[in-house]
This record gives sequence, C-alpha cells and structure tokens, in this order.
Amino acid sequence: MKTILLALLLFISGLPSFYDTAIAENDAVHFNALQPEPQHTRVSQLVSYLLTHNHYQKKELDDSLGSEAFDRYLKKLDYNRLYFLKSDIDKFENYRYKFDDYIRSGRIAPAFEIFNRYEERFAERLDYIYKRLETEFDYTIDEYIETDRENAPWAQSREELDELWRKQLKNAALNLKLAGKNWEGIQKTLRKRYERIQKNINQFQSEDVFQLLMNSLSESFDPHTNYFSPKNFDDFKISMSQSFEGIGARLMTENDYTKVAEIIPGGPADKGRLLHANDKIIAVGQGKDGELVDVIGWRIDDVVQLIRGPKKTIVRLVIIPAGEKVGARNDTISIVRGKVKLEDRSAKGDTLQILHNGKKETFGIIKVPSFYSDFEAMRRGERNYKSTTRDVRNEIVQLKRQNVDGLIIDLRGNGGGFLNEAVDLAGLFIDTGPVVQVRSSSGRVNVEWDTNPGVAWDGPLIVLVDRLSASASEIFAAAIQDYRRGIIIGSQSFGKGTVQNPIDLNRYKKHSTEKWGQLKLTTAKFYRINGGSTQNAGVMPDISFPSRYTLMDIGESTSENALMWDQIDKLDYNRYDRYNEDLVAKLNQRHVARIQKNKKFKKLLEELERYKVDLEKTRFSLREDVRRAEREKSKKRDVHDDLATTEATADSASTAVTALNRMKVNVKKDLMARESAHILGDYILLAGN
Repeated sequence: MKTILLALLLFISGLPSFYDTAIAENDAVHFNALQPEPQHTRVSQLVSYLLTHNHYQKKELDDSLGSEAFDRYLKKLDYNRLYFLKSDIDKFENYRYKFDDYIRSGRIAPAFEIFNRYEERFAERLDYIYKRLETEFDYTIDEYIETDRENAPWAQSREELDELWRKQLKNAALNLKLAGKNWEGIQKTLRKRYERIQKNINQFQSEDVFQLLMNSLSESFDPHTNYFSPKNFDDFKISMSQSFEGIGARLMTENDYTKVAEIIPGGPADKGRLLHANDKIIAVGQGKDGELVDVIGWRIDDVVQLIRGPKKTIVRLVIIPAGEKVGARNDTISIVRGKVKLEDRSAKGDTLQILHNGKKETFGIIKVPSFYSDFEAMRRGERNYKSTTRDVRNEIVQLKRQNVDGLIIDLRGNGGGFLNEAVDLAGLFIDTGPVVQVRSSSGRVNVEWDTNPGVAWDGPLIVLVDRLSASASEIFAAAIQDYRRGIIIGSQSFGKGTVQNPIDLNRYKKHSTEKWGQLKLTTAKFYRINGGSTQNAGVMPDISFPSRYTLMDIGESTSENALMWDQIDKLDYNRYDRYNEDLVAKLNQRHVARIQKNKKFKKLLEELERYKVDLEKTRFSLREDVRRAEREKSKKRDVHDDLATTEATADSASTAVTALNRMKVNVKKDLMARESAHILGDYILLAGN
C-alpha cells in the first residue's frame, strides 16, 4: 500500500486542522508562503544521521537515495499530477541530485520552495473549480476519464490542466447525481468539498511541510520508518491517554479518500460486519436520519471526529465497497458506537461438524483475532489475566471434552500483536524448541524459544491464514510449518517481518526549548527457524484457497521500498514430520477435486475473475446512462449475492468472532472453514492419525 496506516487516534500525514472562515463567492484564492523554522536544520541533520547509522539497512544518503526522496516528496504533494506544470517540474529537476545534500546539511529551503509553488498551483486550480461549478455538466457526451495518473505526463499548460480538472469535476458530479442529488445539491457538495480542502492547505504550518519532507526521506528506507512532527507526536500521546467511543476501525488516507485499513477485532464494526478493510468512507451522518456530510478531501482526524460519539448512538457511513471503482457503487451502512473491550477480542472456540466421505466428523475451530496480553492485570498479580495463549489453552480444554477429531486455528485477518504471545502459542503445539530468530541492525541474532515442556494439543492440526495475517501471526504459522506440526491453509500471508522502535528526538537536545518530534525506525528483522525471513514473502500455505485479497494491493510486497526477503543460518530443531510433500500433494488433489464440484466455489472463482477485470479498469465513461447501467449491474451482482456475503464473512479483516453463539452461525456459513474441515478429514484418513 502506498500510504501510511493510521490509527483512529492518530494522523501522521501532517495536514493541519480546518478553520471556519467562509470563502467569498468571487474571492481569488491565496496562500501564505512558508519557510523552514530554526530547529529544522538540527532535526534534519539528526534524522539523516539516525537513518543512515541506526536503520536495519545501512543505506548511504547519496545522490541516488536523495533522488528517490525527491520523487517521493513530489508524489506526496501531487500524486495524480493534477497541480504542477511540466515547467515547474523542469525547474525542480535542478534540485534532484542536491536533495541529499540539502537534507543532510539541514539547508532545506528548496523543499519549502517546491511546497510554496504547489500552493500557488493549488490556488489556481481552486479558482478554476469554483468558476466551473457555476455551470452544469452535459452527461450525454460520449467521453471518458482516466483515473490512474500516477505515471502520466505532467501537463504542459494551464489549459491542459483545466481540461483534466473538468473531467475530474464532471466525474465527481456524476457520482453525486447517480446518488440522487440534483444540480443544486451537487454544486453545494462539491463547493464545500473544495472549500474544506482549501482551508486544509491554508492552515499548513512549517512543521507540516517539514514532516512531509522527513517522511519522503524515511520512507525511502522502508515503508514502516516514519517521522512524527512535534504536534502530531503530542496529539498522539494525549489521545492515547484518553478514552473515546467509536466504531473500532483503523483508517488511512489514500489520495482524497478515507480508507479502512483494518477492522479492530471485537469492535462495533466487527460485530456489525457491514464495514470491511479497504472500504472507502465518503460521507458520515449522525443518527438514523442526520445529514450525510461529504468527507472526500477531509483530514483523517476530522473524519474521526465525525465518526466518534457517545456509545450506543448510531453513525451512518456512505462507503465505496472494497475493490469497487469510484462511482461504480455506494452503500450506506449504520453502526452503533461502542468501545473495543479486551474480552471481545479474545480467542473463541467452537465445534464444526461435517459429513466427510459419508462419515459424520466433529472438529474444533479456534478463532484468534490478535495476539494480546493484559499486562496491567499481570503486573497487578492477577492469576487469571487474559492473554492469547491462556485463552486458546482454555478453549482446547473445552474442545477436548467434546472429543473433537482435529483442530483448526483460524488466523485470518489477524494483524499480529505481542511477539511473546506468538512464541507461547506455538508452545501449545510443540514440546520445546526455537520459534523465531530476530536479527538486529548490528547483525546480532537472538532466538526466541518455547521453554515450557509438554503440549496442550498433540492431535491433527491445521492453521488457516490469509493475506491479512501479519507479523505475530506469521511467526506462529511459520513455526508450525517448519516443525511440520500442522498444515497451513489459505492464501499467502502479509509479509510483515520487521521490527520498529520509537526514538524521541527531544533526548538529543542540549539547551534548545523547541520540540523535535519522534522517529519510528526499523531496527530488526524476523527470520524463521529454517533461516528464511517472513519479510515480504510472508508464509506460503501448503494448500491454497482463492481470495479477493490476493488481487488487491495488500501485503508487504505491494508497498513501495519494502525490505526484501533474505535468509540467515537455520537452527537445529526436531521436526515432527506429521506430514510430507507426498501427503500434501494428495490432500491438495482431493481439495481441488472437491471445490470443482462445489457450486459456491465455482461462483467464487467466477466472481474473482470478474473482480480482477474490474480492478484493472482505469478508464471510465462520463455518460450518465453508461455509468448508471454499470452501477446497476454491480448492485445485482454483489449486493444480493449470497456468495459475496459468504466470502466477506470467511475472508476479510472483520472475521474475528466475538461471541460463541455468533461463531456457531458463522462457521456454518464459512466456506473456507468448512473446506478446511474437509481437508482435515482427509489428513486424518491419509496420515492415519
């Protein structure tokens, strides 16, 4: 993913808050030029030093890296190439191979010069936008818009930009028209949208520009290394010390859209199952019938403020469903606000009964939504403090009493958590031994061990993963796979195999009173006990399932500048060899034969093929009749498609089950879980377990 993931309580892209001054109808748009602040020289020098000396990759800040940071800075300002002219870029090119020198020395005025030109071009675009919105568009003209402009040529003239923006505005207006607004409503919505963006840019401060610059450099090392300005660092600390009600989702910005990065297990959105990872939020309303406020172009923290509210109240969201192109289809959903409670995030177990080869079999399935631990309760000396490992152990005890024939650990949508919990959880299935290696930037390798003898479950085991299974989930799955203790089923995992540490830059000050912010730095990397890294490649399943997430820009390998896969020395460990390649091949053969006969799987594969075509589409008609027909086709295909509902339940970030009775219902409908049970049945039969 090309943008930085943001929690609901944190906004790190540096865009400041809006002000409430109205914009006169005929006023020209103006912005104030910004300059570096005195402390920026020292902070730029310090960040450069820490990155080149302490980052896991010992990169030199040379012309090549500076050129990369230069391109990233321009992309942050004008991702779709809709503001700068080619003449601007030609002028900026004089800075390309000096950018490293500017940052290293702290002489960063050229970066502010680029930003100030961006503000000038932005003002010109707003002048055009307000004037163009005085006249309605003709939606009968047969013309198209290209939505992917990341690598498009820069416009040669203002007139060329005017034409690009005419189509941008017409596309936005057509989306609103298809949503039921008349021209007066369209004018009002779009004008408010761009007034808000104007207010946003007008409130930029020097530290916001500096943060953009520092992140352009830090992200040239890897996507998880980031700089936080003093203001954003302070806002984060304040927000983390307070309690807020919300929907239980982490958001990110992608161009002008607010996108759902993750559904928090146990939260209101997870329980409602109407909001999913990668949905785009385009409007927010209060209560059952409150006005829907257009939030395209808003800062992420202002969107969060609209979404937050007292618990047990309703917030309505207008979303573009994950994978849908802008304008194809909008859905309006309602979520009852509440808090995410630790007990709602807990691992939950249930039984899954299937008829396999004419025989009724019962399996246990435990959904593990995250790797959690209540350290506060543990510190207080409470005997029954909650943790992933403790909860899974208790669920295994209950499932054993029901005489289950095998066990499925469901890690789909599990984004990770505490490393020690991943190690301890592996210890429930292996006797003792190494679980993961951690290599620091100095090259030193530490090994995390399971030192507790004995196991909680020694029977047949399957681990279910998907593209959203990350970090600690991958450590656990990789260990089970390397020990050949259980079979991994699903799709390739996320590939997050790095460790980040926060550095408070204020500790490097001597007598200065200014605040310097924080640097989050990648300092280590995870490696499997077989020597291979989980970074970038993730964990490849022994048996693969189809999933729409494999088609999306999800996973470390889709992130710009992600660290690559590599390997170190393997460790000595005793494999259980509960299966081998021949057995996996037979299981896969039976799996493929079974799903080829399954009507729901056939529909799923057909849907994924259509979905792949839709994702690759970047050219859209601006004719109303064509777009309306496309939207209706999309609604008929997806909204009332039982399979789409099944896959959304079975294969998304919101699959964390938070109550036993709900899990029983979902397991019965979960296509992937049921097929996993059939594979487990084959495994028991063929392996003689």
